[in-house]
Amino acid sequence: MQDLIDDYFVSHLSLSRQDANELHLRYYKDYGLAIAGLVRHHKIDPLEFNRQVDDALPLEGVITPDPALRRLLADLDRTKVKPWLFTNAYITHARRVVRLLGVEDMFEGITYCDYGKWPFVCKPHEEMFRKAEEESGASSVDDCYFIDDSALNCRHAHSRGWTTTHLLEPDDAEPATKAARHQIRNLEELRRLFPQFFHDSSP
Repeated sequence: MQDLIDDYFVSHLSLSRQDANELHLRYYKDYGLAIAGLVRHHKIDPLEFNRQVDDALPLEGVITPDPALRRLLADLDRTKVKPWLFTNAYITHARRVVRLLGVEDMFEGITYCDYGKWPFVCKPHEEMFRKAEEESGASSVDDCYFIDDSALNCRHAHSRGWTTTHLLEPDDAEPATKAARHQIRNLEELRRLFPQFFHDSSP
C-alpha cells in the first residue's frame, strides 16, 4: 500500500520517488493520514484517491480468511463487550478487509474516516476518539478498550483514558518506551489480558 501511495504522490504532484515518500510520511505524521495532507494542501479529491489507492490494492491475493481471528471474536461474551471496528480507512476498504478475513459479521459496528466530508476526522485526533465513543454508545472512557498497531494512536487513546493495547508486528523492535498500558505480539494474548470478556479463555 505504501508504494501505491507514493505512486499517487509521484504522478499527481510531479515529485521524485524520494520526495514523494518524504511528503507522504510527513503528511501521515502531521495529520494521521496522507490523504488529509493531499486534500488540505493540493485539493485532491479524496474519493478518487481512495479509488486509485486503497480500493486498487490486490488484497484478494494477500488477505485470506483467518479462522483463529474468527474464533477469538466468537469467544467474546457479548453481554460484557461490544466488538467495534475503528479505522482510518474509508468504509469501502474497511468492509473489504474484514470480508476477506471472514469476520465481517463479527462486529456490531464501525467508526471510519469519512473521505466524503471535510475536514477529515481521523485517528489520532481527539475528535475521532470522541466520534467512536458516540457511535459505539460508550457511556464512559472507562468502558473503551482499544487495540491498535500504531504507537501514535495508542498514545492518544491512552491519554484519553481508554484501556489501550499496542499490537506489535512479529518483526517490530521492542519500543524504548511503551505506547500503551499493554503490549502484545499476537491477538490471542487478549485472552490472558482480559479473561473477563471471554466465554473461554483458552485458544
